[in-house]
Amino acid sequence: MGQCFMKHHNDDDDSDHNAAFASGNVHLITTKENWEEKLAEASKDGKIVVANFSATWCGPCKMIAPFYCELSEAHPSLMFLTVDVDELSEFSSSWDIKATPTFFFLRDGQQVDKLVGANKPELQKKITAILDSMTQCNK
Repeated sequence: MGQCFMKHHNDDDDSDHNAAFASGNVHLITTKENWEEKLAEASKDGKIVVANFSATWCGPCKMIAPFYCELSEAHPSLMFLTVDVDELSEFSSSWDIKATPTFFFLRDGQQVDKLVGANKPELQKKITAILDSMTQCNK
């Protein structure tokens, strides 16, 4: 499925990246501190985090961004984050990102699942499974 392999790419025309990648209920992560704050907020609220590591130059990332935003609006019980791998390259490297987009599913800051590539059906399936597991835990 569609994915871009990591490379350094510097275009200065990504001004609309923030709008495209962080609409709906998606929070754009711009600093490591911002990441820590959102993870703490999610833990406190009992939410699972869906983190999308993407890049402005990545075609598949751009393709799946509107779907990701739709998912964020449809599932407010989850927290949706987007990390630009070029803006936070050192941080992204610490997550061993080899291709974009890469989606991590985190509970209390710990990875519970992962998806590499812009695979809409698989992303939907993983989110449904996460929601089902949350429902089971709350019974």
